[in-house]
Amino acid sequence: MKKLLSLALAAALGLTLAACSSGTATVPNTSTAPTENSTAPAGDTATGSGVEDGVLTVGMECAYAPYNWTQMDDSNGAVPIKNVPGAYANGYDVMIAQKICEENGWELEVVSTAWDSLTPSLQSGTIDVAIAGQSMTADRMAEVDMAGPYYYAQIVCLTTKDSAYAAATSIADLAGGKCTAQTGTIWYDTCLPQIPDAQILTAAETAPAMVMQLQTGSVDFVCTDLPTATAAASKDDSLVVLNFSGTDGDFQFATEEERAENVNIGMSVVKGNTELRDAMNNVLSAMTEDDFNAMMDQAIAVQPEV
Repeated sequence: MKKLLSLALAAALGLTLAACSSGTATVPNTSTAPTENSTAPAGDTATGSGVEDGVLTVGMECAYAPYNWTQMDDSNGAVPIKNVPGAYANGYDVMIAQKICEENGWELEVVSTAWDSLTPSLQSGTIDVAIAGQSMTADRMAEVDMAGPYYYAQIVCLTTKDSAYAAATSIADLAGGKCTAQTGTIWYDTCLPQIPDAQILTAAETAPAMVMQLQTGSVDFVCTDLPTATAAASKDDSLVVLNFSGTDGDFQFATEEERAENVNIGMSVVKGNTELRDAMNNVLSAMTEDDFNAMMDQAIAVQPEV
């Protein structure tokens, strides 16, 4: 099964790259999902929602548990991956996408899309929306419009129970350690550099690759968000989550607004597609933080070992 999953993921990345060319700690600011008011630049507005055919085409890595993953059957409500025959997608992102589709009477279609290809795929029209665990940063929202938040994350570190860093109570206690995070994330670009004398290795292409570097001893710890770390630890009892949230030893941001934009996880649509953005926000606004957390717990509970 593990070999089949590896082959499926490799095929997904290959097909995605051929078809098309891009996480964090605070008390959630609301219990509902506000509407973003992005303004599309002149000449860069969407001409329709993209769902005129009744099909919502969603891009996600299908390799970023518990947000999304690949499995080889339709158990626990998994849906087929359009560009990976015989493979199915599941996870928190799939569950949220299914709810949005149910509320709007749409059919859900999932396309496996490499992390760095999510925005190019939106801009080329390959996908209608990226629902892939993306934080709602100012840099990202300069390129796309975003619905959400659909989850509030926290920045944590993940290490092994026998590590010298297992008892760390602040980022200062991680000084000098070898570390990494997933490429294109706030964890790698902003958080790891805050650790004194950190030996920051090349960024991992995917979340599973990041965790594997920890499990094989290539790094002492990794930086990620709480759901990703919790899911990894639930499948490997040698791992331990280091959560400094709410303490003076936590990762720091210039302002609370900057911190908030990095904990808010949103859904990307092409600039100017207010119709689709608002339709998704209408569904999210009826959900509370507790609803989001319960759904994430469900995703973690059914996540397969890969």
